[in-house]
Amino acid sequence: MTASSTADFLKPTAFVDSDSAPVRNFAASALRGFENASQTEKAIRLFDAVRDRIKYDPFNIGITPHDYRASTVAERPSNYCVPKAILLAAVLRAAGIPAAPGFADVRNHLNSAKLADLMGTDLFIYHGYVALWLNGKMFKVTPAFNTELCQRFGVRELVFDGKSDALFHEFDTQNRRHMEYVNDRGWFVDPPIDRLLEDFRVTYPKLWEKGASATEAAQVEFAPDR
Repeated sequence: MTASSTADFLKPTAFVDSDSAPVRNFAASALRGFENASQTEKAIRLFDAVRDRIKYDPFNIGITPHDYRASTVAERPSNYCVPKAILLAAVLRAAGIPAAPGFADVRNHLNSAKLADLMGTDLFIYHGYVALWLNGKMFKVTPAFNTELCQRFGVRELVFDGKSDALFHEFDTQNRRHMEYVNDRGWFVDPPIDRLLEDFRVTYPKLWEKGASATEAAQVEFAPDR
């Protein structure tokens, strides 16, 4: 990919709002003391920060576009793979590193019974990852599963070293098949959130309803007194 084409992956967009205060604050915090580091070192530190500072939670998916803006994600303590990928793309852009949120359909061979019941399938559509460019080379990484979660469930932690992809947990620590990529949907300057939400609503009705209930409860909790 040429320099002119990667320039689009440095610009703020509606969802990858890399110029917003929450995103810039998140990036600055992650890079404190490393302001003069190489772009590769900055990318590694930003990957680690998104992976571990925001805990992975696949049970309460966002059902509104607002839930998927990087500035919103940056201020929440937990989230699932799609918002975390959008945030990573945004903080990378804020640091001057071309990046784009990408999506793939993956099959989880070790899905929990609780999540499998909510989803009705072991196929995760729109699993979030990030394409980024360092020194003219593209890498694909996913910051979804935080280190603590991996240690608790015996899943191998994903580590980005700036030299190779950190894309998916193919096997767990007992060498059982974990995740399998079955369809790469590509990467985007700005993610197609409206289409993603509609596909989620149709594919995962029980999980969608749980997200809708959580959203309604939050609106009631924070509504002003009448």
